[in-house]
Amino acid sequence: MKNSSSRTTLESTQRKNPSMCQHQPPCPTAESNDREAARLMAHHPEQGWSLLCNGVLLFEDTGELLPDGQIIAPHRPLRSGQVMKAA
Repeated sequence: MKNSSSRTTLESTQRKNPSMCQHQPPCPTAESNDREAARLMAHHPEQGWSLLCNGVLLFEDTGELLPDGQIIAPHRPLRSGQVMKAA
């Protein structure tokens, strides 16, 4: 007796990790260059981190942890004494 298995793929309009952003207009996604413009969902300055509504963890040293596990290195702005001027 033959057993045939068939694979059924379920299509869904939902993402695997749906965005926490429920307001309009929606905040930038975690993949966007302007992801830091998303609204705060949780803020813990005593621990040095904040959670944005797009799922990004933003750290006080300006480093970031994206929802997919990607790490964004700290990117602090240069102090005024360190800014180079064009000739």
